[in-house]
Amino acid sequence: MSVTAITGARVFDGESPLGVATVVIAGGRVVQVGGEAPADARVLHAPGTTLLPGLIDAHVHTSRESLALALRFGVTTELEMQGTNTRGNRAHLSGDDSIADVRSSGFGITPPGGHPSELFPEGFRPGQPPGARPTGPPPLMPFSTTPEEAAAFVPRLIEHGSDYIKFMVDDGSVEGHPGLPMLDQATLNAGVAAARRHGMLTIAHTLTVDATRMAIEAGIDGLAHLFMDGPHTEDIVAMIRDAGVFVVPCVVLNASMMGIGGGELADDPRVASRLDDAWDTALRSSFGRYPQGVLGDVLASVRALSDAGVDLLAGTDASLPLPFLGGLAHGASVHHEMQYLVRAGLTPVQALRAATATTARRFGLADRGRIAEGLRADLLLVDGDPATTIGDTLNIRAVWRNGVRLGS
Repeated sequence: MSVTAITGARVFDGESPLGVATVVIAGGRVVQVGGEAPADARVLHAPGTTLLPGLIDAHVHTSRESLALALRFGVTTELEMQGTNTRGNRAHLSGDDSIADVRSSGFGITPPGGHPSELFPEGFRPGQPPGARPTGPPPLMPFSTTPEEAAAFVPRLIEHGSDYIKFMVDDGSVEGHPGLPMLDQATLNAGVAAARRHGMLTIAHTLTVDATRMAIEAGIDGLAHLFMDGPHTEDIVAMIRDAGVFVVPCVVLNASMMGIGGGELADDPRVASRLDDAWDTALRSSFGRYPQGVLGDVLASVRALSDAGVDLLAGTDASLPLPFLGGLAHGASVHHEMQYLVRAGLTPVQALRAATATTARRFGLADRGRIAEGLRADLLLVDGDPATTIGDTLNIRAVWRNGVRLGS
């Protein structure tokens, strides 16, 4: 079994900076933090760098190609919030150390014709790439209009391999489709209660304050978005805090909905060198469906939630490389999101936690998100010190997934 020792680097362990420390990996695991490098180790001496846990994107819609792109940016795990990469469908992905690992909700509980159907042009049907063969059961589409239907779909989603249960709570107003079919409170309550009876984590898609209130009243565990239809109030912040709910703000998505694309990020040579033409074009585009939104309000809400002690998780809502889903790119947008979190008033260390240990803890991923003995060797080595300057996360020198160095 090969042993690698990374020496001379500062270590951010997912919670705190540890200073310069030796980290030893073997058999896909971290086997030592601190001390001297073993005599039989292959040594990577990296002064002037920082070693981080592999980053986690807490909100994506993904594919094998997107997982490969994510890993090039040091994102070693993606959490799918609508898609087909459930347990029975991902054996070919889980063992492939050239791509990011993935977990999935399967498809979210929503009414027929409800979100996200309004996002796609007429006649557009996202699907597998040409020539792809399904590797498991076909996806379950849990369309629900009654409490009984929502509750009945939960065990079926679990049987189909969902790792957590997603609920769409969206009237279409932010996407420019007001009056969209939407789960009512009773149906949402019943679905969340059923998921809790089965011991499942529950996530809600909410883009407005009213939808956020509905989800919290239903007993949701986490919010896959931060509301963007107005400034926060002390009441809504207290409601989120008191319920112990985590929030994946997806500031990059909110900005894109307001027409703010990722052109500045795409111009960064550290990003451009890792994107093909389709992703470059997508990143420079935007959703542009809610131009009346105020990004300053979103950033202020992020700061208020952080100050209240709410767990914030870094997520992007990155999906397909299409201009009408633009402003986002797998992997790259996680770095952008951390920059937005710092812009909102979080410290760089808080932003790093949001992309590592906090997400792992809230999603029950006990084997990752930190650098500690016995955990997966999912690691990111960067030049500089992102615990001081968050933009240094893009100074990528090396990435390991399950102890395997990308490109080795």
